Amino acid sequence: MPRLSPVKVGLLIRVFEADGWRQARQKGSHLSMTKAGYERPVVIVTGKKEVKPSHIQTNLVTAGISRERYFALLKEVS
Repeated sequence: MPRLSPVKVGLLIRVFEADGWRQARQKGSHLSMTKAGYERPVVIVTGKKEVKPSHIQTNLVTAGISRERYFALLKEVS
């Protein structure tokens, strides 16, 4: 399994949109994405060009997305 590596903010947003998440609101540099059936939103920090692997991992756990699914979605949207 490949390691998580930093990705550009726009690419990470497209990955979550491909999984059915929609942009709900943005306050400052934090973008909240929601999906029906999930209580907690996925929050992506948009203040920097790239998102750290630790932040990506946290969002994957919140969204219930496996690493295999993440890499498939990443390949699909890039």
